Amino acid sequence: MPAAAFEIRWLTPADATAFQRLRLAGLRASPSAFGSSYEEEKDRTLALIEARLAPSADQGVLGAFAGGQLVGMLGIRRQDGLKTRHRMALWGVYVEPASRGQGIAQALLTQAVAFARQVPGAVQIHLSVNAANASAIRLYEQAGFKGYGTEPAALLVDGVLHDELLMQHRLQPAPKPAA
Repeated sequence: MPAAAFEIRWLTPADATAFQRLRLAGLRASPSAFGSSYEEEKDRTLALIEARLAPSADQGVLGAFAGGQLVGMLGIRRQDGLKTRHRMALWGVYVEPASRGQGIAQALLTQAVAFARQVPGAVQIHLSVNAANASAIRLYEQAGFKGYGTEPAALLVDGVLHDELLMQHRLQPAPKPAA
């Protein structure tokens, strides 16, 4: 599918049903790829999902649409704490299997990084990825993310422990530490 065959845009509360459909499909199909679970999210109300998709200057969910259907997504948000507001977090990256290998995840990442660069005070983007997911790690590395550590046994999925690779993308130089 050429790049023109899909559209990337910010999701809005009107996309809540499509978002929840794709999110639950991802949680079911790839449970070790997410910190959340199908069981935790399957009964979320539409109102809660709509609130999650409400527009904001420092967070949002990007969606990839092909043929009018939501086929991929990526969430990005600024950290809340006073001491961590310089950090953006990438979460919930998922492209449905039939739409993979067509540049959708790369397009989502490119737009998310461009967005983060526009957030005043944002210095870096953080993410964690299943340490065994070589294709996702390669995608993030190609987008400029670098691994800086591994969290052993970060997730327990169906009785199996999974390590998470911690990655960071520096948007701009960090402010100089105080002397």
